[in-house]
Amino acid sequence: MDKNKFTFLERFLATISPSGFEVDAAAVWREEAEKFAHRTWVDLHGNAFAALNEAGTPRIMLAGHMDEIGLMVSHITDSGYLYARPIGGWDAQVLPGQRVWVHTKGGRILGVIGRKPIHLLAEEDRKTVVKVEDLWIDIGAKSKAEAQKAVAIGDPIVVAHNPDRLSEDLLVARGIDDRIGAFVVLEALQLAKALKPKAAVFAVATVQEEIGLRGARTSAYGLDPTVGIAVDVCHTTDTPGTEGEKKKLGEIALGKGPAIARGPNINPKLFDLVVDTAKKAKIPYQVEAAPSGTGTDANAIQLNRAGVATALVSIPNRYMHSPCEVVSLADVENAAKLIAHVVARLDAKAELVPGATKPTATRRRRTR
Repeated sequence: MDKNKFTFLERFLATISPSGFEVDAAAVWREEAEKFAHRTWVDLHGNAFAALNEAGTPRIMLAGHMDEIGLMVSHITDSGYLYARPIGGWDAQVLPGQRVWVHTKGGRILGVIGRKPIHLLAEEDRKTVVKVEDLWIDIGAKSKAEAQKAVAIGDPIVVAHNPDRLSEDLLVARGIDDRIGAFVVLEALQLAKALKPKAAVFAVATVQEEIGLRGARTSAYGLDPTVGIAVDVCHTTDTPGTEGEKKKLGEIALGKGPAIARGPNINPKLFDLVVDTAKKAKIPYQVEAAPSGTGTDANAIQLNRAGVATALVSIPNRYMHSPCEVVSLADVENAAKLIAHVVARLDAKAELVPGATKPTATRRRRTR
């Protein structure tokens, strides 16, 4: 990956961005977008947009959510310890002993997640599943008054992990789900610009996906696209213990290309176009079976207004919803390249109505 691109990616991944607190991440993303996009903006919900060729047809929305899972300060004890509630879906077993950053108005405050040491736990308690509400955060305060000078109720919290590399190709970070998707759609937009698309193309870094696909719903309504391509992460089945998951998830591995979803959440003609593009451009890809709504921004985009022709391109990801998610940079670059070439092939003549063989009067008119 180009050094400047990787520097941006590192900065973007290092930014604190739990659902509902994406302002800093949006600023980093827009700063990069302004280097090449025709226009950028942020809406009332906090979604960040970058546009190319806005007068073009059809209107294409590329979406990756920039929020991450986190915690929120919910209580401060008389002794100065913090209790927190989860933002998004945590596996609480990974939290004890973690260092965290509390994102306050004054900046980052370091803390550690505490739990009674195993030596002091009763035998039955050692077998009990950890609950977030039973963990506390120690910021070194000696009293409630001292803690309140540093933090406030409602301050967001993330685990204190910055991006790093496991190898030349493998990237490890928190929040890869799904700032890597927001990175990919912006990279795809820049690559598409050089291909001179006929379509109007909008890259969107959406908000609040981890708490219900909220930003994709509002941003898609505002853009009113004909085509939507969401970029998220998907589970790999290339690690110990996941062999049995292949029956459900298929064989998904790092470094073998982005995963293209197929199922009712996906427009069949757009799926065929994405696969055909990958073959013609010699881009490696994998196919992911998605027999229902995908639980990604693709789901919200597809159901916007009277419906959107939607695709989902996923980056294979190990250890999802943990502080050490791992992806292949080659997969990331190939996803951006694939989407850019798909965008370049879509024009006003594109027929995406399932079953239709030529332009049909049933296609709804989009006016603004």
